Amino acid sequence: MANINKVFISGNVVADCEKKQAGETPIIEFTIAVNESRRNKQTNSYDNYANFIDCTMFGSRAKGISNSVVKGAKVFIEGHLRHSRWEKDGEKRSKVSIIVDELEFNSRENPDNAGKHAQTDEIPWN
Repeated sequence: MANINKVFISGNVVADCEKKQAGETPIIEFTIAVNESRRNKQTNSYDNYANFIDCTMFGSRAKGISNSVVKGAKVFIEGHLRHSRWEKDGEKRSKVSIIVDELEFNSRENPDNAGKHAQTDEIPWN
C-alpha cells in the first residue's frame, strides 16, 4: 500500500502571516488555532482547548492571498505534513507543520479587519 500524506483542517489564523522570499519564491508562514472539545470529568461539561498548527504556503498563490491571511480569519486548509529537525544551543528540536496546497476562507471579513487587506499594492517581501 502506498503512503498517504494528506491533511484537511479548519481553524482561525492567530496572527497576520509572515511574508518571506526564498530566491524567486514567495513564502507565507502563519499559525492556526484548531479547537478541540474535551469533557471535564469534574464538572461534566465540555471545555475547548486550542491546538496551534504552524502552516507554510509557497508561490504566487501565497503572495496573492497574503494580505487576507490575517488574525481572526477562518480558513479551511488542504495540505500535507512536513517533519522538520534542527539543533539549537546544542539541543535537538523537531516539529510537524502543514505545507498548504489549498486554502479557502470560511467566512466574510471580520469588521475589525475591514480594509486591512483590501489593498492591491505590491507586497513588501523580505
